Amino acid sequence: MKVRTGFAVFFAAVAFLALPLLATAAEWSVDTSHSHVGFSVRHFLTQVPGRFNDFEGTIVYDADEPSNSSVDITVDAASIDTANENRDGHLKSEDFFHVEKYPQLSFKSTAVESSGSTLQVTGDFTMHGVTKSITVPVEVLGVMGKKAGFSAEFTVDRKDYDVSWNRALDQGGTILGDEVKVRIDVEADLVVTEAEGDQASR
Repeated sequence: MKVRTGFAVFFAAVAFLALPLLATAAEWSVDTSHSHVGFSVRHFLTQVPGRFNDFEGTIVYDADEPSNSSVDITVDAASIDTANENRDGHLKSEDFFHVEKYPQLSFKSTAVESSGSTLQVTGDFTMHGVTKSITVPVEVLGVMGKKAGFSAEFTVDRKDYDVSWNRALDQGGTILGDEVKVRIDVEADLVVTEAEGDQASR
């Protein structure tokens, strides 16, 4: 009886100590109405901006153990918007995103490291059917109740993803730059499980 009691106390203690670790990780759902996925690319001499209007994602953030965090975001390629209908049509064509064949862009993290208030998030970025591992610096803007904020800025070379259409200029150079600057601003909602909701309502 004493042995059984000892084991019960031991396992109860382990479970109690594990609770704080498990509780620090929270899942957040991207609030698309208050978030932004944008980009810019050089056209002749200036940077021309654009955005994607349809996207979704989830973020698991563990402030105490950042390596337990993760990011999973999917973007609808056909939702590209540069405020120019003709240009958007060209970007959706086979010359660029070829949205009929490659309808989504995505990023799925494989590792997260902490560097102060910035997370170095490494993951698989897929565009135009090509997947490459990249590392994205993500700034944690903070948590306020059931809302959290994150932002990220990074650059990709579109030719690495076989998006290589361009046109040479008579005076030298090309119409478009190869580097695409990406900025993502996320406001996210805390995901509350059914069990947690039931417990909170008691």
